[in-house]
Amino acid sequence: MANKIQTIGVLTSGGDAPGMNAAIRAVVRAALEKGMKVKGIFKGYQGLLDEEIIDMDKSSVSDIIQKGGTILYTARCMEFMTEEGQKKGAEICRKHGIDGLVVIGGDGSFRGAQKLSGLGINAIGVPGTIDLDISCTEYTIGFDTAINTALDAIDKVRDTSTSHERCSIIEVMGRHAGYIALWCGIACGAEDILLPERYDGDEQTLINHVIETRKRGKKHHIIINAEGIGHSASMAKRIEVATGVETRATILGHMQRGGTPTCKDRMMASMMGAYAVDLLAQGKTKRVVAMKNGSICDYDIDEALAMTKDIDEYEFEISQVLSKY
Repeated sequence: MANKIQTIGVLTSGGDAPGMNAAIRAVVRAALEKGMKVKGIFKGYQGLLDEEIIDMDKSSVSDIIQKGGTILYTARCMEFMTEEGQKKGAEICRKHGIDGLVVIGGDGSFRGAQKLSGLGINAIGVPGTIDLDISCTEYTIGFDTAINTALDAIDKVRDTSTSHERCSIIEVMGRHAGYIALWCGIACGAEDILLPERYDGDEQTLINHVIETRKRGKKHHIIINAEGIGHSASMAKRIEVATGVETRATILGHMQRGGTPTCKDRMMASMMGAYAVDLLAQGKTKRVVAMKNGSICDYDIDEALAMTKDIDEYEFEISQVLSKY
C-alpha cells in the first residue's frame, strides 16, 4: 500500500470543455471530505512550472458548477513536453507538498500525467474534451454541452436557409474526430455529414445530392462539415457554381466550447472527479477515469493511451440511410 495521500493538486489542461468546473468542484470537495488538502494549479502544466498554485477550500468552488470554461484556466505548454520540464514539474509538486495530482483534459494532458507518475507523483487523468476522442472512454466531459450548443445553432441556420432556399454548409469542431458532426448531423436531419474518418473528398457526390434534393422540391440542403475537413467557405463557392443553388458557409467555432454545461455534463464531471479522488485515496496512480458500458471505471494510463477509437459503424450507416430522403 502506497503512503497515504495528504495533498491533492488539480489542474485543467488542453482545450477547455463545459463541465470542467463541476469536475474541479468534485475533486476539491471529495478530497476535503477525506481529510486531504487541495491545491489548485492555474493554466495547466504551464502554471505548474510557473508555480501558479493556490490553496483551495470548499468556498473556492462555490457557485461554479453552472459555469462554462474552467476557473483554473488552461494553456498549452511546450516546455512540459521535454524531460527537463517534466522533472521540474515533479520537483515543484514535491516542493508544494502535492503527492497526488488530478489532471482534467485529453490524451495530451494524460501523457503529462503519465510522465509525472513515472517520476513519483501519483497522478490520475479525468477525460475532459468536447470531441469525445479519448479512446478508453465512452464519454468525455463537455461533449453533451457542445453538441447541444451546436445543434441549437444549426437549427437556427436551417430556418434562414429554408427562407432563402439555400444550401448551408455548417462547420462544427473536431479536427481528428467526427463525433460532434455525426451526432449533430443525425439530430438535425442533415442531408450530408462529412467526417474526417470517412470523407473521401468526393465533392461531386455532394453536388449531385444537392441537385437531386432540389429536384424533389426541398427548400434547403444542410451539410454538416467537421473541422478536420474544413475549407467550408471555398467548398460553398464550388457547390454554388456547380449547382446554381445559393450556398453559404457558417463556421460555429469556439462557441461550442463555452456556455452553461448540461445536466449530463455536470453529473458525469462530478462523478468522475470524485472517482479520481477515490483512486488516489486507495493509493493508486497512473490511472485514467473512464466510462465503459455506462459505468465509471479506470484504466492504466499506458493501456489507455495505446487504445484506438473509431466512429461507430452502425451510427454512420444509419446517418447515410436517414439523409437520403
